[in-house]
Amino acid sequence: MNTSPNYRCNQPNAYVYLLRSIKTGKFYIGWTTNVARRLAAHNEGRSLYTKSRGPWELIGFEAFLNQEEAQVREAVLKRSPRMQFFFKKRLLSAKANKVDDPTTPFGPKARFAGKGVVG
Repeated sequence: MNTSPNYRCNQPNAYVYLLRSIKTGKFYIGWTTNVARRLAAHNEGRSLYTKSRGPWELIGFEAFLNQEEAQVREAVLKRSPRMQFFFKKRLLSAKANKVDDPTTPFGPKARFAGKGVVG
Protein backbone atom coordinates (compact mmCIF):
# COMPACT_ATOMS: atom_id res chain seq x y z
CA MET A 1 0.00 0.00 0.00
CA ASN A 2 1.29 3.47 -0.87
CA THR A 3 1.80 5.53 2.29
CA SER A 4 3.36 8.60 0.71
CA PRO A 5 1.92 11.99 1.76
CA ASN A 6 0.40 12.49 -1.71
CA TYR A 7 -1.49 9.19 -1.64
CA ARG A 8 -4.15 10.41 0.80
CA CYS A 9 -4.25 13.99 -0.47
CA ASN A 10 -7.93 13.82 -1.45
CA GLN A 11 -9.18 11.90 1.58
CA PRO A 12 -10.41 13.72 4.68
CA ASN A 13 -8.38 13.10 7.80
CA ALA A 14 -9.64 15.76 10.23
CA TYR A 15 -13.17 16.59 11.32
CA VAL A 16 -15.09 19.36 13.07
CA TYR A 17 -18.01 17.77 14.89
CA LEU A 18 -21.16 18.83 16.71
CA LEU A 19 -22.38 17.00 19.80
CA ARG A 20 -25.58 17.48 21.78
CA SER A 21 -25.88 16.55 25.44
CA ILE A 22 -28.74 14.13 25.99
CA LYS A 23 -28.78 15.24 29.63
CA THR A 24 -28.91 19.05 29.19
CA GLY A 25 -29.55 19.70 25.48
CA LYS A 26 -26.39 21.84 25.27
CA PHE A 27 -24.12 21.67 22.23
CA TYR A 28 -20.37 21.15 21.95
CA ILE A 29 -18.13 21.79 18.93
CA GLY A 30 -14.69 20.23 18.61
CA TRP A 31 -12.21 18.84 16.11
CA THR A 32 -10.60 15.40 15.86
CA THR A 33 -8.96 12.93 13.50
CA ASN A 34 -11.35 10.13 14.55
CA VAL A 35 -14.96 11.07 15.27
CA ALA A 36 -16.07 7.71 16.69
CA ARG A 37 -13.12 7.55 19.11
CA ARG A 38 -13.65 11.17 20.20
CA LEU A 39 -17.38 10.63 20.82
CA ALA A 40 -16.52 7.61 22.99
CA ALA A 41 -14.02 9.75 24.94
CA HIS A 42 -16.70 12.39 25.59
CA ASN A 43 -19.18 9.75 26.73
CA GLU A 44 -16.62 8.06 28.99
CA GLY A 45 -15.89 11.35 30.77
CA ARG A 46 -12.34 11.73 29.41
CA SER A 47 -12.91 15.35 28.33
CA LEU A 48 -12.86 17.92 31.13
CA TYR A 49 -15.44 20.33 29.67
CA THR A 50 -17.99 17.70 28.63
CA LYS A 51 -17.46 15.30 31.54
CA SER A 52 -20.42 16.44 33.64
CA ARG A 53 -22.81 17.06 30.76
CA GLY A 54 -22.91 13.61 29.12
CA PRO A 55 -24.06 11.38 27.62
CA TRP A 56 -23.54 12.95 24.20
CA GLU A 57 -24.97 12.23 20.77
CA LEU A 58 -23.23 13.02 17.49
CA ILE A 59 -25.29 15.47 15.44
CA GLY A 60 -22.90 15.67 12.50
CA PHE A 61 -19.48 16.67 11.28
CA GLU A 62 -17.52 18.38 8.52
CA ALA A 63 -14.48 16.64 7.05
CA PHE A 64 -11.26 18.39 6.08
CA LEU A 65 -8.14 17.32 4.22
CA ASN A 66 -5.81 18.34 7.05
CA GLN A 67 -5.81 19.17 10.74
CA GLU A 68 -4.95 22.83 10.22
CA GLU A 69 -8.15 23.45 8.22
CA ALA A 70 -10.23 21.71 10.88
CA GLN A 71 -8.62 23.72 13.68
CA VAL A 72 -9.24 27.01 11.83
CA ARG A 73 -12.89 26.04 11.19
CA GLU A 74 -13.40 25.10 14.86
CA ALA A 75 -11.90 28.42 15.99
CA VAL A 76 -14.15 30.38 13.61
CA LEU A 77 -17.23 28.53 14.86
CA LYS A 78 -16.35 29.09 18.52
CA ARG A 79 -15.65 32.81 17.93
CA SER A 80 -18.68 33.65 15.81
CA PRO A 81 -22.20 33.05 17.20
CA ARG A 82 -23.64 33.64 13.74
CA MET A 83 -21.41 31.03 12.06
CA GLN A 84 -22.12 28.65 14.93
CA PHE A 85 -25.86 29.14 14.45
CA PHE A 86 -25.71 28.23 10.75
CA PHE A 87 -23.38 25.28 11.42
CA LYS A 88 -25.80 23.86 13.99
CA LYS A 89 -28.82 24.54 11.80
CA ARG A 90 -27.27 22.77 8.79
CA LEU A 91 -26.13 19.72 10.75
CA LEU A 92 -29.41 19.40 12.68
CA SER A 93 -31.33 19.62 9.39
CA ALA A 94 -29.11 16.96 7.80
CA LYS A 95 -29.57 14.67 10.82
CA ALA A 96 -33.35 15.07 10.72
CA ASN A 97 -33.45 14.11 7.04
CA LYS A 98 -31.34 10.94 7.08
CA VAL A 99 -31.80 7.34 8.08
CA ASP A 100 -29.03 6.01 10.30
CA ASP A 101 -26.93 3.17 8.95
CA PRO A 102 -25.64 0.85 11.69
CA THR A 103 -22.69 -0.23 9.54
CA THR A 104 -20.94 3.15 9.83
CA PRO A 105 -20.52 5.60 12.70
CA PHE A 106 -21.72 8.45 10.49
CA GLY A 107 -24.76 7.08 8.68
CA PRO A 108 -25.25 6.46 4.96
CA LYS A 109 -25.42 10.02 3.64
CA ALA A 110 -22.03 11.71 3.64
CA ARG A 111 -22.14 14.53 1.15
CA PHE A 112 -19.93 17.44 0.24
CA ALA A 113 -21.17 20.75 1.56
CA GLY A 114 -18.97 23.80 1.34
CA LYS A 115 -15.41 22.95 2.36
CA GLY A 116 -16.20 19.71 4.18
CA VAL A 117 -18.25 16.56 4.14
CA VAL A 118 -21.37 16.59 6.26
CA GLY A 119 -22.36 13.28 7.76
